[in-house]
Order: sequence, then structure tokens, then C-alpha cells
Amino acid sequence: MFRTVTVGLDGSPESLAAADWAAREARLRAAVLRAVYAGEQQPSAYVPFAGEAVAQPDEDRTERMLREVRASLTHRHPGLDVTAERLAGRPAAALVEAAGETDLLVIGSRGLGRAAGHLLGSVASAVTGRADAPVVLVRAGAEAPGEHRPDADGTPSAATPYRDVVLGVELADRTGDAVLDFAFDAARRRATGLRVVHGRRLPSHADTSARPEDGPESLLRPWREKFPDVEVTEEAVVGHAGAHLVDASRDASLIVIGRRNRRSATAARQVGPVTQEVLRHAVAPVAVVPHD
Repeated sequence: MFRTVTVGLDGSPESLAAADWAAREARLRAAVLRAVYAGEQQPSAYVPFAGEAVAQPDEDRTERMLREVRASLTHRHPGLDVTAERLAGRPAAALVEAAGETDLLVIGSRGLGRAAGHLLGSVASAVTGRADAPVVLVRAGAEAPGEHRPDADGTPSAATPYRDVVLGVELADRTGDAVLDFAFDAARRRATGLRVVHGRRLPSHADTSARPEDGPESLLRPWREKFPDVEVTEEAVVGHAGAHLVDASRDASLIVIGRRNRRSATAARQVGPVTQEVLRHAVAPVAVVPHD
């Protein structure tokens, strides 16, 4: 079975940034890139990679968008196998279904800042909370140089090594193997380090329940052995890790966080407060990985 990275398009700047990120990720994974448009309504404001284009009268804007995005991605990423298609059904449901047929789903995210946080309650939130595959959310304007360390002149450059991958772990609600495997694998593919951020409580003087195995060492040990080439650094922070992950995103190529699979139909459409904070405010792309 071929490896596949799927990206959801709607013609917005953030979805085009997601498509370019997905193309770079597909090349890292030696995977096919599947670009999809979900829904019956045509995109209302599509500006292709090459700049503004004039639509012909009665032209199907969705088909034109898919055709032009496929051509542009193929040109910008030589050797990449790109397919493009329209999916039937409501956008969130169609993308969730598409996630079940792919290794990774990539979508654009508009949620920068508290004023824009309500956007996470729409398609992006529904898909992130329900998809069976990892979902990566990408901001408008995200470009390859921003994922790399600055060059000698302090300028971001795609020719320099990648910035670290940052992983947020929950020690109290043990992070699943799927999340750890995704983060270590992402760091290995980028030949960069993995920075592990975990929250902890300040122990009281009477607290005798803390044990050495409560730290991240036992959690990370099997993955250090599986990925010996990945250099791991750990950062313990007091309280919830959300704000610290947002700060770390300014110097990261990718943020990785987990989402526990819920049995309740209502809970399955929600993500936790740490995940919401990261999705609203993080600068780097964010991967949300479901786990048991």
C-alpha cells in the first residue's frame, strides 16, 4: 500500500500554505500527495500560487483550483506524485472520512490570537477532534525557510538544518505510543533534535507519592532506543504545558501533541484545553495525534 499525505483545500491562503507544507512532508515520507476539496460550494476567494488569475464565465472554480494547485505543486516539488479530487458531502465529515484513508491529514488554520479562537469551533476543530489519522494544522504564510534555523546572517533559509521538533507530553494522563512514535519519526526525518516539554505540579512538603518513574525517563526510554540518532532534550514546566508549547513554537519546525480517543460521541468532537491553546496561538505547524 502506498503511503499517502492528504491535504484539504478551500482556496484560502491558509489552505494553500497547508498544501505546500503537505508537499514538503510527502517528500520527506516518500509518499503520494492527495489534494482534496470537500463540499458542494465553490471556493469564493481563490488566489493561486502564481498570483491572481481571471476566471472564465461560468467556469467551475473548484476544478480550476484543483487543477492549478496540482500543477503548481508538481512544478515546485519535482518528482512528487500529486493527485487532486473533489469529495462529496459536508466538509468536516468528508475530511474525517478522508483521514481514515491516509497516513496524515493536513489542513489550514486561521486561529491566531484570542479574537480568532472561535474559528477552531468550525471545520478545523471538528476534523481535529474526530479524525483517526494525525492532523497537522498550518497557518497562512507558513513557508519552508521558517522551519529551518537562520543562516550566518540571521536570515531563515531552507538550506540550513531544521529547527527542533517539539513534543508536549502529559505525565498524569500517559501520552500514547502513537504520539511518541510520530514525534520521534518527525525529528528523524528532519535530522533534527526533539525537545520534550512536560508539565509538573509543585510537590507539597507532605507529598510522598512522587516516584522516579513518574518522570518522562521511563516514558521516553523505549523511543530513545528505537531512534538512537534523535537527540532528545527535556524541559519540565510548572502547571499545564500549553503556554510553554506556544512559546516553544517560535523556534520549532513542528509542534506535536496528543489527543485521546473518546468513546462518547460528544467528547469525540472536542479537544482538550492545552490542545486548543496551542492551536489558537502556536506559530509553527501543529500535529495533533490521536491515541488510546
